[in-house]
Amino acid sequence: MAAMTTTFQGSLLDRWDDTTPALQPLADRLERTHLARGAWVDLLPGWVAHSDDLFLRLVEAVPWQAERRMMYERVVDVPRLLSWYGEDDPLPDPLLASARAALTTYYAAELGEPFRTAGLCYYRDGNDSVAWHGDTIGRGKSTDTMVAIVSLGTPRRLQLRPRGGGPGLSFPLGHGDLLVMGGSCQRTWEHAILKTARPVGPRISVQFRPRGVR
Repeated sequence: MAAMTTTFQGSLLDRWDDTTPALQPLADRLERTHLARGAWVDLLPGWVAHSDDLFLRLVEAVPWQAERRMMYERVVDVPRLLSWYGEDDPLPDPLLASARAALTTYYAAELGEPFRTAGLCYYRDGNDSVAWHGDTIGRGKSTDTMVAIVSLGTPRRLQLRPRGGGPGLSFPLGHGDLLVMGGSCQRTWEHAILKTARPVGPRISVQFRPRGVR
């Protein structure tokens, strides 16, 4: 596991005498934003109540890996820590299993299949990032699908822009917020967490995906 240090300021909305993480209801609380070309985004701030305790548990429990990838004809460090859980892998915390099940139930009619995998990213500070991309390794390249993101820890801005140019938008995600990208979003839009020079604390992103979507 990669060595790391964590300087984390919890949400002022959490009560320190009751830090047990819990999922809030999904029904009638998600706000949908319709984007161009059949894409949409659902947002529910604070879906995981008292999420800071879950953040700290995942920092310790997840086998975080530092990876290197080929980019621009040279091998570079991936600017974040990663961990991947396949369909048959037990998730690192029971609340993540409950979250995946709740999302599967809520989106059953629209998605038509369960969320099966979980990818976790650990952004240690403002130097960690993910470049513009869509989850198009697999079925997302040609068919509508969904990627559900649970954001824990310090808020960072998820940027969205249409492929080929045009106005974009952004969402500050942290402290238990839920964002779901659906419809054609993975192939007609791109998203990113950009580097920032501002002093920011750590964040964990948990991405739930259906089978065959990366």
